[in-house]
Amino acid sequence: MKIPFVDLKAQYENIKKEIDEAISGVILDSAFIGGKYLKSFEQNFQNYIGVKHCIGVGNGTDALFIALKSLGIGKGDEVITAANSFIATSEAVTMTGARVVFADCDKETYNIDVKKIEGVITGRTKAIIPVHLYGQPADMDGIMGVAKKHNLFVIEDAAQAHGAMYRGRRVGTLGDCACFSFFPGKNLGAYGDAGAVVTNNDELSLKIRMYANHGRVEKYNHEFEGVNSRLDGLQAAVLDVKLEHLEEWTERRIAIAKKYDEGLKGIAFTPSVMQDVRHVYHLYVIQVKKRDRIRELLSEKGISTGIHYPIPLPFLKAYDYLGHKPADFPVSYALKDDILSLPIYGDMSDKQVEYVIDQLWNAVKGL
Repeated sequence: MKIPFVDLKAQYENIKKEIDEAISGVILDSAFIGGKYLKSFEQNFQNYIGVKHCIGVGNGTDALFIALKSLGIGKGDEVITAANSFIATSEAVTMTGARVVFADCDKETYNIDVKKIEGVITGRTKAIIPVHLYGQPADMDGIMGVAKKHNLFVIEDAAQAHGAMYRGRRVGTLGDCACFSFFPGKNLGAYGDAGAVVTNNDELSLKIRMYANHGRVEKYNHEFEGVNSRLDGLQAAVLDVKLEHLEEWTERRIAIAKKYDEGLKGIAFTPSVMQDVRHVYHLYVIQVKKRDRIRELLSEKGISTGIHYPIPLPFLKAYDYLGHKPADFPVSYALKDDILSLPIYGDMSDKQVEYVIDQLWNAVKGL
């Protein structure tokens, strides 16, 4: 049996008629930039999240960069984020001219450790970017408490957490604003690069929308220099269709995660979920010894896996200039050799899940 890490073809085949009609509509209407398809998705997504404003942008990295710039963050400032994330989170900080500062993660939830944040705050710190990693919300009460104490902005990186909830509220409603990626492999994915920023702040929303569109609202009336980062009509139409299915796919991911939790007891450390949160399992990440060999054995049985992420951000060559050593981020550094991401997606069958569990047991027992 062959099991892909994510199966976008199967997803498309199940909603083909809806997708094809949506794409055809955009082409027939020539609504490629702006227009009713973009407006429809922005309205529907902000309603889904429960915020006043959604601004579609070109991708998730742009969403973070534009949010930071619109909050006035730039040269001379510092922004704190998690040591274990994709580089887009930290890259967006550096793009503004600010300096990225890392904090270690919690060893069980993988999210940023609130207890480590205050120790890296300086007089130059302007914001915190908590990452809702793998689909589980970060400890937002603790983070917001630190932010309030030190008068800092909070930008949620919700690129992996569409539909996740923290104590009755969807992620995206907890900070000053939140940034989403709709990269094709996300829980809510486009058919190309796409992203969005959401917020309840009217003034910030207007600035974000203007910054993403060359610093303007009206054509040729540029109030400041911005960038060109717009969610196009084709991607918006695709996302609008998929949004209707997101809850169904999310519930399926949660059900698969429960099967993994039960089936892998005794051979792997399975995800630890905080109380009163909804983990949406963009990734199902276990910890297992001899990870690389186990990954090879699973591959031989047709099972695709991933590592998210093999190198913690502070130890990437891109951040050599920060001069960090393993002792600075002991949890992130220790996890890097044991974490393994298993296949999980909305169209995955019980038979496929059981096959992964069986082959993982065989791999571990065979070592």
